[in-house]
Amino acid sequence: MDLASLTVWTGGTDYDVARQVLQRGVAAIYCVAFLSTFVQFPALLGEHGLLPVPRYLRLQYARKQPMLWRWVPYSDRRLRLLAGGGAVLAALVVAGVPQRGPAEVPLVVFLLLWGAYLSIVNVGQTFYGFGWETLLLEAGFIAAFLGSDQVAPPIVTLLAIRWLVFRLEFGAGMIKMRGDSSWRDLTALNYHHETQPMPNPMSRTAHLLPRWVHRYETLGSHIVQLVVPFFLFAPQPIASIAAALVVITQLWLVVSGNFAWLNVLTIVLAFAAIDDGAVGVVLPGLRPALADGPQATPLWFAAVVVGVGVLLLVLSWQPARNLVAKRQLMNASFNRWHLVNAYGAFGSVTQQRFEVIVEGTMADVPTEGDWREYEFRGKPGDPRRRPRQFAPYHLRLDWLMWFLALGADDGWFRVFLVRLLEADRLTLRLLRVDPFAGQPPRWVRARMFRYRFATRQEHRRTGLIWIREEQYTVVRPTGLRG
Repeated sequence: MDLASLTVWTGGTDYDVARQVLQRGVAAIYCVAFLSTFVQFPALLGEHGLLPVPRYLRLQYARKQPMLWRWVPYSDRRLRLLAGGGAVLAALVVAGVPQRGPAEVPLVVFLLLWGAYLSIVNVGQTFYGFGWETLLLEAGFIAAFLGSDQVAPPIVTLLAIRWLVFRLEFGAGMIKMRGDSSWRDLTALNYHHETQPMPNPMSRTAHLLPRWVHRYETLGSHIVQLVVPFFLFAPQPIASIAAALVVITQLWLVVSGNFAWLNVLTIVLAFAAIDDGAVGVVLPGLRPALADGPQATPLWFAAVVVGVGVLLLVLSWQPARNLVAKRQLMNASFNRWHLVNAYGAFGSVTQQRFEVIVEGTMADVPTEGDWREYEFRGKPGDPRRRPRQFAPYHLRLDWLMWFLALGADDGWFRVFLVRLLEADRLTLRLLRVDPFAGQPPRWVRARMFRYRFATRQEHRRTGLIWIREEQYTVVRPTGLRG
């Protein structure tokens, strides 16, 4: 490849707005992720957490993962310094500060964000075992090679991000078609809005829509995930239209559920296929600003971008095979660096919602009326309480409680109950309501309930958002004194 070709492939003038959205949007999600870590990590995974990192680091597998803790001993204080520093650095990118310098400045900043969050995810165990963690890592790494305001937006990098969106959408579509038959017979969304991990204020409204609406909703999802992604690589304006369809469907998911930053980040990444011309059509006021975009691309930066593009292409072999494999992996990484991953969500849809309700009592010999519920911030509990909006913030404990009701437990739940019996301050801060105001209860227990959304008639008559029925006892009354 000669120097002229190198410049053509790594310099474009039609994606200045896309780069602004990509860099600032990805950085904003990093800021949210680091703040979530700062607040929640010590209680969940800290030195005295539910799944302590120091204990995890004794495993040979853990010690082989790329992370800061291979060279710096872990402590909660160092973890908070790392997360706090990452949040500040990400906020600077949102403000556009590194982008004003030469191309190497945002490159270094994004690689620092990626490396810092990699050090968190690689010790996060089940509390960080979500697809959007690897998505954020991959997005942050690729965003490092978008350059600064002084260079043209690199086409190679934009194509790499489009390939990421393709795997994200097409992988999700294929996992659905290979999974639950309800996706194939278009009935999945009769249940999903009610049974999704963490409903939001609009989830009940979405669930109560007519079933024929849910059928078209499911069909639309299949079209956008299985057909539209191919057009992200088409000439403009087709690519911009395809990206707009992805954005619209993701906005509906934002409106109807709490999926941490998955949907918001997908919207941001879709801008890699939206050129300035399309933005100018929708927002004509931006046209004068778009006319003066940067043109020059330093040869050193062009060489780095092409080299990274080749690396990502080589790493794409296994994820590409996975997309067409009979036993498709969902949310899997094929390397320790979480680059070029496999994605997908909700290959199967639960048709009934179950919730584990945790209760405590101060009574030595409690009667049924002595038990008081611990209330979580996001997951359903009080049947009269409307679900709240938390995304893109990630409530990790609440999400794991949803998996717990499905039978998944890596041993953290028993420790959680012990922390409640101890009235552990950090653990109680993760909850919405501690019924004992910081005092240790004598006993705790856990019961399984089936939840469903109240119909309109039931809501008018009772004021309830949820109707719940007890199923069985998960953990019998347990105390520290026997």
